[in-house]
Amino acid sequence: MSDVAGRLAVAKTCKLYIGGAFPRSESGRVFAVTSADGEFQANVAHASRKDVRDAVAAARKAFGGWSGAAAYNRGQVLFRIAEVMEGRREQFAAEVSTAEGVSRETALSTVDTAVDRLVWYAGWTDKIAMVLGASNPVAGPYFSFSTPEPTGVVGVLAPQESSLLGLISVIAPVIAAGNACVVVASGERPLPAITLAEVLATSDVPGGVVNLLTGRAAELGPWLASHADVNALDPTGASAELRGELARSAADTVKRVLPVRGEPDWTGEPDLQRLRAFTEIKTVWHPVGT
Repeated sequence: MSDVAGRLAVAKTCKLYIGGAFPRSESGRVFAVTSADGEFQANVAHASRKDVRDAVAAARKAFGGWSGAAAYNRGQVLFRIAEVMEGRREQFAAEVSTAEGVSRETALSTVDTAVDRLVWYAGWTDKIAMVLGASNPVAGPYFSFSTPEPTGVVGVLAPQESSLLGLISVIAPVIAAGNACVVVASGERPLPAITLAEVLATSDVPGGVVNLLTGRAAELGPWLASHADVNALDPTGASAELRGELARSAADTVKRVLPVRGEPDWTGEPDLQRLRAFTEIKTVWHPVGT
């Protein structure tokens, strides 16, 4: 209902974010999103299997340029996302408060932590090679170097409860390491993810590096797990039963699956676990003196 007497507000229909654009779902489906106290908020596109395939194709297309960019440049891009989020702090706080049923002060703290988390990962982009790589001692006239490389396209089932901080905490390490991703947002609390998509579109993130789908993890997760062009899977937002099914399905295409046991405390200090999980180590040998 509009605040103006006699005027009905225009209900927002939120779209998907694929390849840097905002398409409607191929299926034409939408679902209603309500606040924590049951008040209608918006209609949201319900992604289909075709949307998953389109998002994976967009991620694969973007992967080469993103993984080949200078690590310092990727850090600048992540920092830019944090800058734009900071400018929309009040909007994010209002959406987190409405979605999660928390006070404005708690929501503002959550937004601040999410921005800080982006800055933390931005600072790691040009340090990954130094910390995860190595110069290996060998018995012979050779140099041996181990260097980290991004895994590829990562499917991410975002946390169901933490609509913004958890979302940022699973996306940031994936793209900081040079991967592209297809993310299924929280089914019940997708609005902060949709606003994040708007931030990504107006930041320096190349189209296709992050693709955000709205829908149900139980429906979209199996399609990500079985897709042959997805290299790794983060099943954080799946139920315990579904995580087992996804791991079995992912095994058919030899995907790397992040081991998770439900949603962690996202307010805790971040670490390198997720950066390591979506990084491959390549070892190179080279003769001495040539």
